[in-house]
Amino acid sequence: MTTEKEGRKMPLKGLRVLELGQLLAGPYASVLLAGFGAEVIKVEPPRIGDPLRTWRKMYEGTALWWYILGRNKKSITVDLRHPKGQELVRRLVASGMDIVLENFRPGRMEQWGFV
Repeated sequence: MTTEKEGRKMPLKGLRVLELGQLLAGPYASVLLAGFGAEVIKVEPPRIGDPLRTWRKMYEGTALWWYILGRNKKSITVDLRHPKGQELVRRLVASGMDIVLENFRPGRMEQWGFV
């Protein structure tokens, strides 16, 4: 598969990824997938978003890390600590996500009923 505009191969085109990760490990893994053509939907907490947006060196109000690890992704705001937010994530997964990527503390996914 190639993009007509750039002529690059996009081997993961059509793959849908739901990213629940924050800071470095989860966002790094999903930006690699997005770079190869996967559709990545990043879930961010309300009010502050991913802490990576304000972490370390800033440029025009946004962290340089965010420019690197937030590219090629779609972002949504969901409060995972609230039952309605958890239900929304379950519906997203059921809608046809191929991968759910997370980097929470051990046991958090079970605590929220995602596993």
